[in-house]
Amino acid sequence: MMKPDFYRQPVAWTGRIDGTDEELLRWHQRVTPVNLLTGSLPSLKPHQQGVAFLGFASDEGVRRNKGRVGAAEGPAALRTASSNFPVHFDGELILADVGDVICKDDLLEEAQQTLSDTVLTIRKAGYLPVLLGGGHEITYGHAHGIYQHLRVRKRGEKLGLLNFDAHFDLRMKGEEGSTSGTGFWQLAQDCKLEGAPFYYLALGIQANSNTQQLFRIAGDLDAQYVDADAFHLQDKALLHAAIGQFLRDVDHVYLTIDLDVFSAAFAPGVSATAYNGIRPDGLFLECYRNILQSGKLAGIDIAELNPSLDVDNRTAKLGAALLFEMISNLHYH
Repeated sequence: MMKPDFYRQPVAWTGRIDGTDEELLRWHQRVTPVNLLTGSLPSLKPHQQGVAFLGFASDEGVRRNKGRVGAAEGPAALRTASSNFPVHFDGELILADVGDVICKDDLLEEAQQTLSDTVLTIRKAGYLPVLLGGGHEITYGHAHGIYQHLRVRKRGEKLGLLNFDAHFDLRMKGEEGSTSGTGFWQLAQDCKLEGAPFYYLALGIQANSNTQQLFRIAGDLDAQYVDADAFHLQDKALLHAAIGQFLRDVDHVYLTIDLDVFSAAFAPGVSATAYNGIRPDGLFLECYRNILQSGKLAGIDIAELNPSLDVDNRTAKLGAALLFEMISNLHYH
């Protein structure tokens, strides 16, 4: 159920206008605001696809995780950085913006439940949820909503969780509850309660960003990971093999990109910068496009953009470029 106190209605996207002919259009001319409290997503025609942008304006999980706050402003910055993109996609694709889920009065768990319910609404309407973060506490609400949708369908489908990140985000919950670092641990506990398999692949893991305990927990959960060295040393075979096998093992994929996986030279506007993070280069794009083109995408989000720490909107532009790649290579169920 949508909680009005945790929802902010969308506003119209704006930007440069070169004309109204199809070849002159920009994203802001194709995005339709949809207030989910008063309306619903437009019905899709057979074989038509739709994307629903949803912000998660929260950094309460970052605060609880003792990080630098500011990511609550990430959704607005990602929209601004994306608005003027030229339209290079099928004219039949519907782009909708359904507003933001907000974290009110530090009530993160309630915000995550609202996020989960909103993702379920988007999936039931046949749209791909494209979420704009926000701290990485976005993961638990987003993926939980996809799991809910698969349970409603009752087809025994397997969901894989794929995370580009320097961190495992497998911390156990403490006294404060959920944080930006507990999402995948929480999902693993849910899977255990449901008797469901836990499929998790993390790409870009840094040894200097994860304790021995986190590596042990990853092992205990049979989580798979490829460390950042595979990207630095251009180990294409290892990367493609890991991603390919993971995609074969699951029916659907939840994909999250924590912008702190990238080198601080490209992504200074995050809570925890990585001087030796991966580069958004050709090797990364090969991996990213393989996932996008798999036809198994069930949801995607961009996390940890902190505009207050950004330099020349560099991180916002990187996050927006990832959205442009996603729309350009869109294949989902």
